[in-house]
Amino acid sequence: MKKEEKILLIGASFWYLGEGLFGPLFAVFAGRIGGNILDISWAWAIFLLVTGILEIFVGRISDKIGHAKLMVIGYALNALFTFCYLFIHTPMELFFVEGGLGIALALANPTWDALYAKFEDRRHAGFIWGIEQGTQEIITGTSVLIGGVIVNFFSFTVLFVIMGIVQTIGTIYQARILYPQPASQEISAHHKT
Repeated sequence: MKKEEKILLIGASFWYLGEGLFGPLFAVFAGRIGGNILDISWAWAIFLLVTGILEIFVGRISDKIGHAKLMVIGYALNALFTFCYLFIHTPMELFFVEGGLGIALALANPTWDALYAKFEDRRHAGFIWGIEQGTQEIITGTSVLIGGVIVNFFSFTVLFVIMGIVQTIGTIYQARILYPQPASQEISAHHKT
């Protein structure tokens, strides 16, 4: 596996961990701020619609200006909007945050996929993508359980702080992709191992 693929996988793993902590607790949180079933539906729809519409445009723009910077900006925005959960007190504020998270995901998703495909070892493409998908599901599944424990024994506030910190770490780690290691250093690093 190439160094760039490892950077992308590890950075994404932090994102899955942070995001997964909230998982199914979203509905419980929405209820606590006065949201009902329709509010939860609206919030989720806003997130998905903003993400879906913008991913098309971001994908096109990123082909022209580069994938890595937009991806890192998306990760950073995601961490920022995750911290915004701390300030949500009404369903309307939840809609705003979900829209912001949709923008963040639209910046991060197509650009991450394009970079991962760019660096993949084509001889082992199935395995490389299997690692990505399997890692995502394992980390998300584990983090859902951890998130439930955190909220049960502490609070949503603690959960959102942990989520934001984890996603900030992921953003910083993912930013390493902006500074590729020269091929000569990569070769010498392989000879040392």
